[in-house]
Amino acid sequence: MNKGSIYTPMKMDNPFTTSANNTPDKSMKYWLNKVHCGDCVELMNQMPAGSVDLVVTSPPYNIRNSTGNGLKNGSGGKWKNAALLNGYAGAEYDDAMPHDKYVSWQRQSLTAMMRVLRDDGAIFYNHKWRVQGGLLQDRADIVSGFPVRQIIIWQREGGINFNPGYFLPTYEVIYLICKPGFKLAPKANAMGDVWRIPQENNNPHPAPFPVELAQRCIRSTNAQVVLDPFMGSGNTAIAAEIYGRNWIGIDIAKEYCKLAEERILANRSLYREK
Repeated sequence: MNKGSIYTPMKMDNPFTTSANNTPDKSMKYWLNKVHCGDCVELMNQMPAGSVDLVVTSPPYNIRNSTGNGLKNGSGGKWKNAALLNGYAGAEYDDAMPHDKYVSWQRQSLTAMMRVLRDDGAIFYNHKWRVQGGLLQDRADIVSGFPVRQIIIWQREGGINFNPGYFLPTYEVIYLICKPGFKLAPKANAMGDVWRIPQENNNPHPAPFPVELAQRCIRSTNAQVVLDPFMGSGNTAIAAEIYGRNWIGIDIAKEYCKLAEERILANRSLYREK
């Protein structure tokens, strides 16, 4: 793969593109309809360039690195029973990177996603804005320089807000990051840009991406190969199979890779019974 084919949205990302120059040594048959356990950037950089139609994903939000210390105060009443109090998968990933390292990691991840996207592909990148040090943190430092075409509002149910300085957040955002040739499926543009979808309950993952949200992203396109590099509990794969699409899942936590495989198999059995 020559350097000209690597997506480098900003000069600051150049140090991250060297790993993307590796020549892929595995065919698409190896990748499709499987959960791959490992570092998502490393694995995406082994995939053939231009091999994926769509990315639907929601990365860890780095929520334990917070100026509010809400999740860290396990003994003082704040989020005492919060599922993410100890990070993900028994702290295989603690979700508490220094902010600059987190931003660099997410930009590496987006750069790797852009490399594997076809020229008419897109990324649905779910993230959460938050208040840090009294100011809005809108994730512009992550997505700046990438071709963001639209921001979709995911309106979910409210939670708890211990800070009297701002209102209870009841939404998250989905950045629609597009290659030049991307178009929605016929009539999908009528969905609008505010999606009212409740959070998912009865899922062992502490922060699941709802199946319904993944379904809406997928059915709004004609994509045949859908990638989720932060697969978590497997909901993107489940949504892809509901619509008869191929999928590729990646997660660094062995616990979640196993969970995703179990839930995908259970969903297949459920649909066979129907």
